[in-house]
Amino acid sequence: MDDAALHTLRTVFGYSEFRAPQDQVIRQLIDGNDAVVLMPTGGGKSLCFQIPAMVREGVGIVVSPLIALMQDQVSTLQQYGVRAAYANSTLSSEESRQVEQDLLHNRLDLLYVAPERLMTGRFLQLLQDSRLALFAIDEAHCVSQWGHDFRPEYIQLSVLHERFPKVPRIALTATADTPTRQEIIERLGLQQAQVFNSGVDRPNIRYRINQGQSNSRESLLRFIRSEHEDEAGIVYCLSRKRVDQIAAWLSEKGINALPYHAGLSTEVRQQHQQRFLQEDGVVVVATIAFGMGIDKPDVRFVAHLNLPKSLEAYYQETGRAGRDGLHADAWMSYGLQDVITLRQMLESSEADEVHKRVERHKLESMLGFAELTGCRRQALLKYFGEHRDQPCGNCDTCLTPVETWDASVVAQKALSCVHRTGQRFGVNYLIDVLLGKDNERIKNFGHHTLKVYGLGKELAATQWRSIFRQLIARDLLAVDLQGHGGLHLTEQCRSVLRGEQTLMLRKESESKKTSRSGREQRHFGNDSDRQLWEALRECRRRLAEQQGIPPYMVFHDATLMEILSQRPDTHQQLAMISGVGERKLANFGDAFLQVVRQHGADAPAAPQDDSSEQTWQLFRCGMDVDAIARQRELKPVTVYSHLATKIADGDLQLEQVIDLEQRQVKTILDTLLDVGKDGKHLKPVYDALGGAYDYGVLRCVSASLRAKEKF
Repeated sequence: MDDAALHTLRTVFGYSEFRAPQDQVIRQLIDGNDAVVLMPTGGGKSLCFQIPAMVREGVGIVVSPLIALMQDQVSTLQQYGVRAAYANSTLSSEESRQVEQDLLHNRLDLLYVAPERLMTGRFLQLLQDSRLALFAIDEAHCVSQWGHDFRPEYIQLSVLHERFPKVPRIALTATADTPTRQEIIERLGLQQAQVFNSGVDRPNIRYRINQGQSNSRESLLRFIRSEHEDEAGIVYCLSRKRVDQIAAWLSEKGINALPYHAGLSTEVRQQHQQRFLQEDGVVVVATIAFGMGIDKPDVRFVAHLNLPKSLEAYYQETGRAGRDGLHADAWMSYGLQDVITLRQMLESSEADEVHKRVERHKLESMLGFAELTGCRRQALLKYFGEHRDQPCGNCDTCLTPVETWDASVVAQKALSCVHRTGQRFGVNYLIDVLLGKDNERIKNFGHHTLKVYGLGKELAATQWRSIFRQLIARDLLAVDLQGHGGLHLTEQCRSVLRGEQTLMLRKESESKKTSRSGREQRHFGNDSDRQLWEALRECRRRLAEQQGIPPYMVFHDATLMEILSQRPDTHQQLAMISGVGERKLANFGDAFLQVVRQHGADAPAAPQDDSSEQTWQLFRCGMDVDAIARQRELKPVTVYSHLATKIADGDLQLEQVIDLEQRQVKTILDTLLDVGKDGKHLKPVYDALGGAYDYGVLRCVSASLRAKEKF
């Protein structure tokens, strides 16, 4: 790795080593070559172009689609002491002239600009007269006309290579399926670029979906109170009216909730966005217009109260949670009406048939994902062209396996009811017919004389709604094209009606809960730890307020956790904490060291050479295994080994560390007793299980066996 790049990473940004493939991407750009980078949110995409721009001669031009996004990133860079600026419509004419002069006189390392401004003749001439280090095209999926964030201005960006052929370019995205990736390469003329694909998986996010919730807002409130009290989150709703209703209702219930949608004034939207960024524990209830321009790292949950129209949209919206690598939740509640509404919107749109066909495919994929009975993460990765051998253990279907049942007969009843009533009625009416309701409307149509009348009394109305929802999701029923909500049969339903196909559907329980809460609540070994944690957060809040910046721009939660764990006493020790660069050490070091010293007498620091104890402290603060491994630059198997010691001592329960089904734990335990000599030798156990579980997991299960023997 280039010495200058590594030196910049350590002294400016405060990180000791690059994550793969950051170092390879940076080398590619420093050498003057092009790159296409596919990296999940929170994976460190920005460093891939920020560091080469600082190392190479000249300024790095960053194409960014949203004003809020570029302003946020520039503010963050300036806190690190980087010479960064942006050029957009929020600047006064005097400020714009100053930015242009800084550009022309090589006084900038990075300049962020929207594609519309970049493509003007005047700005292109400015670039022609400047010394350029590179072009970075962020959110490159905006170039795809099939994507959910298409920006026509992005298509014009191919002109950069034509006018500046010697300036290296990098296109970056976290949201792109295989066709979109190819479109990025073709439309931007990046056929010669090296592609770096580190995948789309966000292992710190837990995916959870509730189907057919009768009272989704109550479920949302329980979720927030039980798992994310006083933590930042985003709640997405389909309509402005629903946003206002949910925000007001949550506020009445004591949640610090704010609405955000295009119907509010610019002043109110900006005020709510600033409160979300600068205060702890604010929940924004919004339409999908909110969030794309925000890089807030400590959003602990994203909730949907309606079904998104595509997996790309779902992935990008849920990806706004947990950017700091700590545990986060993607929670969703949707019902039958969402399915009907999205189908109606699609068919009634003015798009041409080609676009409608693409949108139908995207909606079907989203519905299939929502109705899954297997691992959600495996399905999500597969959609984006990736393969995962094992279930993730960090989604609702893994934590609480879905029960299925043979619904062939009841499906025939539902389909027959649609057929015999003329294929023109909505779900509520059809359910009334199946339940044999005595009402005038049914009698007026003469449907009380049909064979299907009262044929479904063995099920409740809520169960029938679930069945109709799943039949629509499986394309066995379709919504009428006129938009009145009536259902009609599709060609695919024939085999079910004739009894030629067994139809297995999800079995809906009255109150579906995961086997564990969505996250391990942040807990502390003693009152001193808790007091220090709160004192560190208060110090961060105060410093941020003085500087007029969001608290996360001072230090991320992960950095505060490591300060809590390490309890540094000197500037040199604090400089060893991940995320503490030279500029931040100079600006904030004394204040945080003073806080640590004030709490030092009550709780002495853990021994600096006790690696296991450092891991334990971070785990107690709420970090999971993957987050600890990244934070401490250890392999996950090492972290598991540290925690296995605590399991063996009885300080931890196995299920607090590892999400495994009981049958999986039993299989491992049986194998340990059979070939592992009571857990003393793991290699034969690993081999006997065909490598299905890594050594860290086996070591933890073995430790639980020793704990049982001890206690």
